[in-house]
Amino acid sequence: MTDLLSTTTHAAGAEPPSVPSFAVISGEQVKKALEGSEKQLVELVEATYRLHGAGDSVNPPSYFLRFPDRPTARIIALPASIGGSVHVDGLKWISSFPENVDAGLPRASAVLILNDHDTGYPFACLESSIISATRTAASAALAADWLSRNRPRPRRVGFFGTGLIARYIHTFLARTGWTFDAIGVHDVSADSTEGFCGYLRHTGAAEPVTVHDSAESLIRSSDLVVFATIAGRPHVTAPGWFGHNPVVLHVSLRDLAPEVLLTAANFVDDVEHCLKADTSPHLVEQRTGNRDFLNGTLNDVMLGRAAPPQDQPVIFSPFGLGVLDLAVGKFVYDQVARAGQLRLIDDFFHDLRRYG
Repeated sequence: MTDLLSTTTHAAGAEPPSVPSFAVISGEQVKKALEGSEKQLVELVEATYRLHGAGDSVNPPSYFLRFPDRPTARIIALPASIGGSVHVDGLKWISSFPENVDAGLPRASAVLILNDHDTGYPFACLESSIISATRTAASAALAADWLSRNRPRPRRVGFFGTGLIARYIHTFLARTGWTFDAIGVHDVSADSTEGFCGYLRHTGAAEPVTVHDSAESLIRSSDLVVFATIAGRPHVTAPGWFGHNPVVLHVSLRDLAPEVLLTAANFVDDVEHCLKADTSPHLVEQRTGNRDFLNGTLNDVMLGRAAPPQDQPVIFSPFGLGVLDLAVGKFVYDQVARAGQLRLIDDFFHDLRRYG
């Protein structure tokens, strides 16, 4: 387990804080710093959830910037602060423009700003679409592990939505010890499906891959179902499709109708964050007027305060916490710094004398 939970203290008589240098870390550097560290990153995400659950973090509600002339698009600000050994503040600024996909561009783009704990000065700007995908995939792999510990381990995985997030989740599952008897895929885009199957072939995945022509077929044939779509409202409405009680990683948050959640055991990453912005769990709360349908958080499961049942579908709906981006972003920064490859902008801060 990472030492993220350890605390950081400043020695008495330490030098007063100074203005930090400012670094820009590119997507290429981010990818290189993260590649091959999947197990370590899942441990980092687990430790971050525990730290957040213990109250050593600040994670305000995300802010959604929406546009009347572009109703499908949004840009989200996720401010956060985390203690422990990470001891950093910051902000992820991530856009989601679904129409990018038609132009051959990824839907999401993002930057992450890291702020110095003592002075508040930003000390790094990192390309963050890779960081965001990484923390999402690490969270999904962690949830798949914990939510299946008291039941037979899933042997058939199904990916509903076959874009970048699905690819990252498969990578994290494969590199943290998961093997399957079969992989199923389903997407409304034939090009996306073909691309994802090509990725699976390229990685040398040994499992047979089946392309399902319907959502029902995919779900009924999978013990572990991964939703990684761009759906803006529920489109899976039949609880009976989940009658075999799979573990469901509801990463895209808005695929499942309230009827499905009301027949399942429901776990989230953070209750207040997840039950807003018309996510599927938020729609259940609006319909019922309460939160009784929630069984707990993933941290509750890790602490033994909640246990997933074996006789119901188990659904994990993670909103995605800014503290996870900070933890992964600081991991990247430290890796790049240790390699001596920080690209510093020495004159980024200017006019630092209070009276000139």
